[in-house]
Amino acid sequence: MGRAGTWAGDAARAAVAGPLLLLLLARPPPAAAGHGGHRDIRLVSEQFSQSPQKLSFYSWYGSARLYRFRVPPDTVLLRWLLQVAQGGGPTCANLEITVYFRYGAPPVINPLGTSFPANTSVQPSFLIKMLQSNTSINVSHPAPGDWFVAAHLPPSSQKIEVKGFIPTCAYIFQPDMLVVRVVEVSILEPDTPLPQTLLSQPSYLKIFIPEFTQELRLELQGCVSNGSWGCPVHLTVGSATLPSNFQKVLTCPGPAQACRLLLPSPPWDRWLQVTAKSLAGPHVLVAFSTVASLTACRPWIVNFQHLLQNTSNQSRNISAGLLPPGPGWRGLAGSSHVGGGPFCLLSYQAVREDVDVVSVHFRPPDRASVLVQSDVPAVMRLQLSTGMDSGGSLTIALWANESVMPNNTWVKVCLNAASPFLSFSAALNCTTAFFQGYPLSLSTVSRKAHLTVPYPETDSWYLSLQLLCPQSPDCCLPGLRAGPPAGLRRLASTPRSQPSWAPSSRGCEGASVLVETALSLVPCLNDCGPYGQCLLLRRHGYLYAGCSCKAGWRGWSCTDNSTAQTLAQQQAAVLLLTLSNLMFLAPIALSVHRCLLVEASVYAYTMFFSTFYHACDQPGEAVLCILSYDTLQYCDFLGSGVSIWATILCMARLKAALKYVLLLLGTLVLAMTLQLDRRGAWNTMGPCLFAIVVMVTMWVYRCGHRRRCYPPSWQRWAFYLLPGISMAAVAIAIYASMMTSDNYYYTHSIWHMLLAGSAAFLLPPRDKRAEPWACSQGLACRYQICKNHREELYTVT
Repeated sequence: MGRAGTWAGDAARAAVAGPLLLLLLARPPPAAAGHGGHRDIRLVSEQFSQSPQKLSFYSWYGSARLYRFRVPPDTVLLRWLLQVAQGGGPTCANLEITVYFRYGAPPVINPLGTSFPANTSVQPSFLIKMLQSNTSINVSHPAPGDWFVAAHLPPSSQKIEVKGFIPTCAYIFQPDMLVVRVVEVSILEPDTPLPQTLLSQPSYLKIFIPEFTQELRLELQGCVSNGSWGCPVHLTVGSATLPSNFQKVLTCPGPAQACRLLLPSPPWDRWLQVTAKSLAGPHVLVAFSTVASLTACRPWIVNFQHLLQNTSNQSRNISAGLLPPGPGWRGLAGSSHVGGGPFCLLSYQAVREDVDVVSVHFRPPDRASVLVQSDVPAVMRLQLSTGMDSGGSLTIALWANESVMPNNTWVKVCLNAASPFLSFSAALNCTTAFFQGYPLSLSTVSRKAHLTVPYPETDSWYLSLQLLCPQSPDCCLPGLRAGPPAGLRRLASTPRSQPSWAPSSRGCEGASVLVETALSLVPCLNDCGPYGQCLLLRRHGYLYAGCSCKAGWRGWSCTDNSTAQTLAQQQAAVLLLTLSNLMFLAPIALSVHRCLLVEASVYAYTMFFSTFYHACDQPGEAVLCILSYDTLQYCDFLGSGVSIWATILCMARLKAALKYVLLLLGTLVLAMTLQLDRRGAWNTMGPCLFAIVVMVTMWVYRCGHRRRCYPPSWQRWAFYLLPGISMAAVAIAIYASMMTSDNYYYTHSIWHMLLAGSAAFLLPPRDKRAEPWACSQGLACRYQICKNHREELYTVT
């Protein structure tokens, strides 16, 4: 599919032909005059829009921007209008934007090419790539309900960019949805011919499929045209979905063949769209009748009343939670005591238990097991149609007791949406009319089966189970006693190539097995494991979950260890980032030696919180958090900014009163700016630049007042100021342009050491009249002599 144009599914299509011998008196089609042609007055258009969002570089699922639209019923055309706007100036590059589409649930995407957890079934995503230009996508006959659009920029680079040092480029994405729906739809009644006439406009029909429908048959009868041979009619059945499309197409090539379409297990309890188009010329009249036939399925419904009746005279194993099969369960396929015809399925009414947001548990009525027979399939319905259940992962866990499972038998399981798979006797591919199901199996060799479906579609899901038995004695040779053919997916791909395994009344007539179930909807599989965090994301009122991985782990559930860090690497990173802060002991000791107690306190504060922040910031197992992560991060950022501020003010050699006033005001300003934007570089650099201006002003004033350069000593410039300034410049360069995700542990540790070392070199020398460690010596005196800075009065207190 291109970036624009009508989307046509390449999935399974059915085409049958048949003889057409009857004639139908046609009626003229309605037409309305338009500007220079005919306009279909049965169609109306509507447009829906959502607020634009700023796109981000992709690193995990939360980086993608999600949109949810609701397509109304009877829609015949859906058009997506994709608009991208760029902001930030001419320096911003033209980036490729990836847009995903999916019906029923958020798209499952994998731009990084990571692996998914074991037993996870994922369909390929339908996507397009576009640049900064408007694009339109058309979908004919879309399925009604929720449609999701997700967009993101290319995967993010490893470079850690400091906000404020590079130009900010914004890419704004906004999708609009334009729908064309039909307001006059013909209702197709079962077993009632519906006459239709086609000229230049298509005919729109729909039929309601009730619950427990086993098969739908559509047939064209009495087709006649006044200008072409045969029956030039193109019948489209069903609605288009993405990423997979299972619309069925019926064409009638000639009058000598029957023109009918058989649909096993059509979607239950909903309307099914049917569109008829003429394949003849625009002025050729085609008349025909459409007949729909439904085959009903009689279910044996297992509810609480049945359980009470069947367990009144039986003992139950409470410890194992098993319900032994009784005589009332056997022979359902041959029983016909209620109405006419046999039962075709054993329907379990699953209990839905809502636990939390995107968290649901399903259980059979007896809270433990499902009875699976060889006569008819057992079906359990999982209600995931609330509209808020598609943001998690559906997990299926099944297991059978080896002691109660007959030899050389196995249980075939299919998970389908909209309708259950019932044709175990005909095929084993779990395919219904409009859905490709997920296969599972249980046997005496493999007694457990697991399946995970991320972001299941909003619908009713059905779990079908049936016991399969050997069909002939040849199947029980020693080479086949190990169970079914190796690999469930191999069996699903070759449904008719295994004749030895099929439901049969020979060898295991009336056989049954109890299958334990654990069915649930969870936000994240295994809570993203030890190296991930399950985060709940929100788009307007819709909630969905995603895993944010750490320590180099990647993947949908943080199970891909291709780039993961070892425990030794994690410990080395912790030691580098924490022990590098010990370099602040040097400026602390110099500050105390020179009676700069305020500066020493600031450096001690920075060293303490930087050490424990980086001990808590580690992504792996080597983590130590003495306070909340947010508190430690704020204190670390605040300490770093105040350390730079205090060092520069100390270099200015201001009077004590002015110095402490500026120090306090600067600390308050830094606290405020960090609260507004903790990652903004200029929130810290702005006050520090002001301090540099104050320092330079004082130095220039002293130079003019003393008629010589300040500081006057060349040794001070050569051995202290220039090394300190060089270390500070290198630290800023590393912090702003050299840090990446891979070298963060090394470069940030060097930043710590350079910052502490520059503070030690840039601190001004002590007063020549003051003794070394004079402040510590004065603390031991009983009386303290306080001197004001005017050197006029001495007081004894």
